[in-house]
Amino acid sequence: MSEFDRSIHDGDLQVTQSAKEKIAGLIQDAKGEAEAVRIYVTGGGCSGMNYGMTFAEKPEKRDSIMHGEDGFKLVVDPVALSFLGGAEVDYVNDGINATFVFNNVFQSVGGSGACGGCGGGSF
Repeated sequence: MSEFDRSIHDGDLQVTQSAKEKIAGLIQDAKGEAEAVRIYVTGGGCSGMNYGMTFAEKPEKRDSIMHGEDGFKLVVDPVALSFLGGAEVDYVNDGINATFVFNNVFQSVGGSGACGGCGGGSF
C-alpha cells in the first residue's frame, strides 16, 4: 500500500507571504499548544460554503500539509482541500482591520470568484 503525497501544491492552494508570516506568528504565540493552522470548509456560505481557520494541535493522518521556514505550517483535510483548488489565502492589515481573506474560492467548482472575500477565521 503506497502512501499518498501529503504536500499541498501551488495548484491546490496558494498562500501569500503576508499570510505565511501571520500564520507563523500565530503558531509561535500559541507557545507549543498548536503545531499548525488548519483551514476548514463548512456549508452555509454565500455560495454554499464557509472557509475558515483554526489551530491544529497536530496534523491528522489524512491531512495535506504546507510548511515553510520560520514556523509556518498549514494543514487541510482532503474534503476541504477539494473545495480550495486554485484558491489563495491572503492576510490583509489595513491599519484598522486585519483578517485572512480567501480569494478565488469558487475556481475549483467553476464559479466566478466574485465573492472572494468570504471567510475570515477563528483568530
